[in-house]
Amino acid sequence: MNDCVFCKIIHVEAPASIVYEDEICLAFMDIQPVTPGHVLVVPRQHAIGLADLPTEIGGHLFQIGQRISAGMKKSHIRCEGINLFLADCAVAFQTVFHVHLHVIPRFAGDGFRLVFGPDYRNLPDRSELDRLAKDLKNFL
Repeated sequence: MNDCVFCKIIHVEAPASIVYEDEICLAFMDIQPVTPGHVLVVPRQHAIGLADLPTEIGGHLFQIGQRISAGMKKSHIRCEGINLFLADCAVAFQTVFHVHLHVIPRFAGDGFRLVFGPDYRNLPDRSELDRLAKDLKNFL
C-alpha cells in the first residue's frame, strides 16, 4: 500500500522510534500519544482489520502487546496500568487503515477516558444475551 504510513514505516520509508521488531510485526512509539509511552504494534502484512489477518498474526500482535506491557511496568514510563486497544473500522475510531494494537500506559489523573453510551447501565435480559450468543456462535 503506497499511501499507508505504517507500510512506509515498515519499509523504512518514514521515520519511527522502534520499540520492538520481528519477522511478523513492528512496535513503535505513537506520534500522537494518548499518554507518554503510548506504543503501536503493527503487523508487517498490510491488512485493514484484525479479521483480515491470519489468526497466528493477530494473536502475535497481542503477545507482543503483552510483552511491551510488562516492559512498560518495569521501565521509567509512568505506568500504573495498561489499556490494550484495537480500533477496527472507522465507526470504531480507526484512523489509520492498517490494523494496529495500541498499548497505552495509564496512571491516575492521566485524563484519558473511555466514554460509554447512555444505555450502558441498562442491563439486557438474559434471553437477549442468550440470543446474541447463539447468533455469534453460528459464525465462529
